[in-house]
Amino acid sequence: MTQRARDFGLICGIMEPGPLNAITDVPGVKLGHHTLRDGDILTGFTALLPHDGNLFRRKMRAAVDIINGFGKSAGLMQIAELGQIETPLLLTNTLAIGTGFDALVTRALAANPDIGRGTGTVNPAVLECNDGYLSDIRARALTQDHAFAALDAAATGPVAEGAVGAGAGMSAFGFKGGIGTASRRFALDGSDFRLGVLALANFGNAGDLALPDGRRPVPPETRSQAERGSVILVIATDAPLESRQLRRVAQRGGAGLARLGAFWGNGSGDIALAFTTADPIDHDEPKDIVRLGALNENRIDTLFRAAAEATQEAVLNAMIAAPATTGRDGHHRPSLGDWLRANAG
Repeated sequence: MTQRARDFGLICGIMEPGPLNAITDVPGVKLGHHTLRDGDILTGFTALLPHDGNLFRRKMRAAVDIINGFGKSAGLMQIAELGQIETPLLLTNTLAIGTGFDALVTRALAANPDIGRGTGTVNPAVLECNDGYLSDIRARALTQDHAFAALDAAATGPVAEGAVGAGAGMSAFGFKGGIGTASRRFALDGSDFRLGVLALANFGNAGDLALPDGRRPVPPETRSQAERGSVILVIATDAPLESRQLRRVAQRGGAGLARLGAFWGNGSGDIALAFTTADPIDHDEPKDIVRLGALNENRIDTLFRAAAEATQEAVLNAMIAAPATTGRDGHHRPSLGDWLRANAG
């Protein structure tokens, strides 16, 4: 059974997690992976679906925060401008952005014959980190079929973490990185709501990691190097927020990264995308004026805290779940989980 931060007594913050402590605690959200392991190839796709319907016709309100912009993700400009997402989200390696883009376009065109004819085009959202230390990124081994496999594998329920999907070849703080998730639950007007975070962790200098209990794990053979990693955060909630509020919540993902010891170096692409499943946007809305729910701004601190805590825990879950890995040209990353087991008590 995969261990997580809480199995080692590492508690991030004071809020209660959701039942699964995962982004899939947000009702309707689905997650799937496809992992490619073949010699020097350690990579993949991770797919996140805000709902299982047609996202082009039933869009989700969203926002983006560029913590540090050394990245190549696709679709962020339109999301920032319009405040909505209209395709599933794909996470992958840097040089597979085009492949993921093509896969999302293929699926959107098949489901919506009016795209590019009776209506506009589509804005695929693909986010990336560079897994080239452990994986032969120049091989460009991922195909559209791999992206389709991740999309088709998306499901509710428990989430596979660690060296899976887009996280297969990632590194963090000198350890093996990867995919991790966490969630928080809270009440608004007497009703239960959830906020979940999915992290693709591929950032942080060796020796900088700070655990919630104050320890600072240092991987073996640590050497000083410039920060050239990246991290992608996807923050989902079922609380009703408009896009400006979602961007403010996305910004607090950065607070969770800072708690871990990150400083967002010059070469790091650190991106947070937040969306709500409340009040979907109808592509074919006939009314001139539509009513959307929004959070009382005086209550938004609850979601700020949830985003920071869940981000911190999601990254730790990614690192703890990921096994020690030797990849391209013998490059090696030890496991934070192994370090914690060796230093228990």
